[in-house]
Formats: sequence, C-alpha cells, structure tokens
Amino acid sequence: MTFEELKAIDETYVMHTYGRFPVDIDHGNGATLYSLSGRKYIDFTSGIGVNSLGYGNPKWISAITAQIEKLGHISNLFYTQPGALLAKELCSRSGMSKVFFGNSGAESNEAMIKVARKYSFDKYGQGRSTILTLNRSFHGRTITTLTATGQESYHNYFFPFNDGFRYADPTLESIQSQASDDVCAVMVELIQGEGGLRPLDQTMVQHLAALCQEKDWLLLVDEVQTGIGRTGSLFAFQQFGIQPDVVSFAKGIAGGLPLGGILTNETCSSVLTPGTHGSTLVQTLFPPQRLWPCWKP
Repeated sequence: MTFEELKAIDETYVMHTYGRFPVDIDHGNGATLYSLSGRKYIDFTSGIGVNSLGYGNPKWISAITAQIEKLGHISNLFYTQPGALLAKELCSRSGMSKVFFGNSGAESNEAMIKVARKYSFDKYGQGRSTILTLNRSFHGRTITTLTATGQESYHNYFFPFNDGFRYADPTLESIQSQASDDVCAVMVELIQGEGGLRPLDQTMVQHLAALCQEKDWLLLVDEVQTGIGRTGSLFAFQQFGIQPDVVSFAKGIAGGLPLGGILTNETCSSVLTPGTHGSTLVQTLFPPQRLWPCWKP
C-alpha cells in the first residue's frame, strides 16, 4: 500500500477528530518510526506520552505474549495475579494505599472526581460537591473531565455541561477566592502540559496541601501526563514534598496498551465500594514482574 492509497481510505472511513500531518507510520523500533516507503522519523512525542518503553521493546513484547497465552481478559469478579502484583508495586513505590484500575486517562480522572464527591457525601451529606481546578488545565475529553478542564475554548458545542466545578489561577490566593462551603476537593496538574510546560510553584503546592488538610478538601493530582517516570520520579508529586489524597495515572503505565487508574491514600481507600464504580479493565495483560524492571533506574 502506498501513502496516497492509505490516505484515501482514511479520508473515506475515519472520523478526523485529529488534524493529521501528511505522514504515515508503518512500524517502529526504539524511538525511531518508519513510513511505508521506509522514511525514518524520530518520535519526540512518545505517542503523546504513552510509549514509555519505545517501539518494539523486547521485554514489553515478551510480557504481553506470555500473558495473552494465559488470559487476555477476565472480569473483575475474580482474583488474578497481574493486577494484584502491579497494585502492590505501585503502592510500595508511591507511598499510597490502594489502586483502582481503568482503561484511560479520562476514565481515571472521572474515578478521581467520584472519589472526592463520595468521600464528601459520606462524611457531610449533600451540598459539598464542588471541585476547584486550575485555569489552563486539561483533564480529559468526557463531558465531566471537559468541564473540569479550565479552558474556555473546550467549553463549547457539547452543552449542557455538568455543574460542580470552579476555576482559579495557580496561586493560593486565587484558589482561596473561589472557595466556599460547597467545595470538596482541589484538582491540579503539577506540571500543566496543555500548550506548554508550566510547573506549579513548589511552595504554593505545599501550602495548598496544608490548606486542603485544614479544610478537609481532597487534594487530587492528575498525573496522566506526568506519571510513570516522565519527570524523573515515578510520580511528579514525589518531587513536590506532598502526599496527595488521590492520584490519577494512565498513558505510560502500559507502554502503549489501554490502562489507567487512580491511587488513593488510606483515608480514601474504602470510599468506592462494590457497586459504586467499576471498569472493563484488561488488567491481565500487564504482569509487573516482567514490565517493572524496564522502568526501574
């Protein structure tokens, strides 16, 4: 197949929710990608933060091949080793207490939002469900995570949006100015990645963590982009001197296959009970005893 033939099929049958570059990709090795005609490219995007091990990594291939021969998928109604072992590894390396696994970053952030609202509902009842997020943030493409996103340009077309979010600049004063008795959580990216790289001020983040503890707001950290080693530590929050209540992750956790989730501290570890949340996770594909050595320094 030529590039022009591929492009014609794609233009005919695929919904273009992304504007495509005039480039085709056929296969890859390491950080190098190859077109149908054999032209080489260096992938500086890592599949938009997903391909943490590069392309064709032999340990990644071996782990998936070995597991798919045993189980490709099994429901969450049963115990399986890979999910339990991966959860143990994530908790031991992050200092968090429990893991919920899902399929994507948006689903992970949805779960994080639900933890915050149910935690507050269980403790205080109705009327305390607003989540403060930051201007210029990005939290996902579902209706709820789009609403959580602090960019007006995304708040179009898909009305009505959900209630329950307010936006502040990344300063403690601005966050406090948006606070009232209806707040249950503050949700942040420690490094905002939409349209540039904007790290939050470390001192501000530490003061925010203290404020959340004082007000009994949950501190929610979206690490879909920054997690799994992309900033030099397993999670970016480990460089800020804080311990969040809930952390979301996805993208690089499975090196190219769909996996995401949240980590909770002990306080939030039992908020989501049977019947309150679930997912269709293909968690059997990722045996950590094979994958984690690739990610350890």
